[in-house]
Amino acid sequence: MAILTCWYGPYPWYFQYFIHSCSYNPTIDFFIISDNKEPIPNKPKNVIVVHKKIDEIKATASETLGFAVNINSSYKLCDFKPAYGFIFSDIVAQYDFWGHGDIDVIYGNIRNFITDEMLQEFDLISPRPDWIPGCFLLFKNCEKMNTLFMQSKDYRKVFQSNQHFCFDETNFGHDLFTEGYKYSEIPTEIESMMHVIKRLEEANEIKPYFDLHILEGRPGKLKWHNGTLTYRNQFEALLYHLIKLKNVYQPKTIPKKIPETFSISPTRIY
Repeated sequence: MAILTCWYGPYPWYFQYFIHSCSYNPTIDFFIISDNKEPIPNKPKNVIVVHKKIDEIKATASETLGFAVNINSSYKLCDFKPAYGFIFSDIVAQYDFWGHGDIDVIYGNIRNFITDEMLQEFDLISPRPDWIPGCFLLFKNCEKMNTLFMQSKDYRKVFQSNQHFCFDETNFGHDLFTEGYKYSEIPTEIESMMHVIKRLEEANEIKPYFDLHILEGRPGKLKWHNGTLTYRNQFEALLYHLIKLKNVYQPKTIPKKIPETFSISPTRIY
């Protein structure tokens, strides 16, 4: 497995927690595509930094896809996540599965959830039961799945526009998917990847896996210990997504070495 993340600018405070948790998943490689050349303290071997400017990605994507794409900001790259296996084919070539991820996550033991049997059975693995999250999603490394984004009738529109469409997830139809509406009952401006995946699943053209293996929001009562992430000392999780915590917690200092045990409350890490 290879997990690809594009990041531009300075690394945020939670980055050290991210790479520390990566180090406890040594059978998975984490690629960070970035213009940031600052040294990374305590970087494990399975975190690989690939230095590329956004304009380089834009040129590569345009050449690979066969039309001029529009990437006017690092945030726009989120729309391109489903195409990472296609655009960065040289990076993922040697892997059986590739995924797109984010750095505002703290991983638990990924292999406790993503088993060899699952990798053999499924084409796509989502750690949410209701929709596909941009922070972690796995694709089988094959032509059908690497070009799956082309099944959207709107992918050219998405890639050629300045607008951010949340194409990698639901085109902002998250709540309706969570409420259980069928993909065909959720009107959106463009056909998102979630719409594509559910449509092709219904037609028996792909076999995706959906289940709840991640934690988001600010639940508290989280403990990370030697690579295992647990909630309420009872439920193990694949990862914790700091999407809300990072906005309320701004530590003044970060430990030079992340400890082997730490807890996460609704407001801080300690």
